[in-house]
Amino acid sequence: MRHARRLAFAAALLTLALPASFAQAQSPQEEPVPSRCVAIAEGLPQVTYANFAPAGPLAVQTFVDGDVTITYAGHSTYVIETPSGVRIATDFSGHYGAEPLPRVVTMNKAHRTHFTDTPDPGIEHVLRGWNPDGGPAKHAVVVEDVYIRNVPTDIRNWGGLEPDGNSIFIFEVAGLCIGHLGHLHHHLEDEHYGAIGRLDILMVPIDGGMTLSVGAMSDIAKRLFSSIILPMHRHATPLGEFTGRMGETFDVRLSEERSFSVSLRDLPRRPTILVLRGV
Repeated sequence: MRHARRLAFAAALLTLALPASFAQAQSPQEEPVPSRCVAIAEGLPQVTYANFAPAGPLAVQTFVDGDVTITYAGHSTYVIETPSGVRIATDFSGHYGAEPLPRVVTMNKAHRTHFTDTPDPGIEHVLRGWNPDGGPAKHAVVVEDVYIRNVPTDIRNWGGLEPDGNSIFIFEVAGLCIGHLGHLHHHLEDEHYGAIGRLDILMVPIDGGMTLSVGAMSDIAKRLFSSIILPMHRHATPLGEFTGRMGETFDVRLSEERSFSVSLRDLPRRPTILVLRGV
């Protein structure tokens, strides 16, 4: 019932999409691009919402129906390929997901394996999860058929927690809401969940200590209750330690492939932990 309600609500939202011919950029004073993920979450109880501001002029997202292909490249890097061919690499250090060169990369600065100071100049959009000038990073970027935004989180350092040092990145494409938790170092508050909204696909680190404990990560994943959960950043953690904590509500599927394709129409009816080859 919950899955059917979400699909029906998403379908209603898609009928409100602007025509593809409208591509006028917004000024910084205008409202940010509407988030379908947050709008879908409005139908769910006990959600607190937070506003985010655009980082600069925004173009209108062109909705393109079709499959999104997701590939596990290594460590915390997943490569997302949109129906229109936009290639995105998450937590990009240059070691994984660099060929073919992505148009968009996201980064977090917890360790050198999650960012690079020297990204290839051919990468069109380099989105850092922290603001080098201080304060939270603010991204609200449209590239053809994908809208990319971030929710800042704190990061551990030698002095404790550094406010807004990392980000959760969210990719809205083909009606899907895809979230990458990055190098998350603390539990999420209601305001974080509200800013994230609904996630159909969740990429979650399960290293068990460098980010958060497996128990804490499973609590976050269970609350977000995504249709597909993609573990990453596993290191030596036994997969059963994470899947067992998720409980019988979640199916578990081990794939012999590094990639899969998915659309809004064929999300699994039962929430599924999908372990791609290499994880």
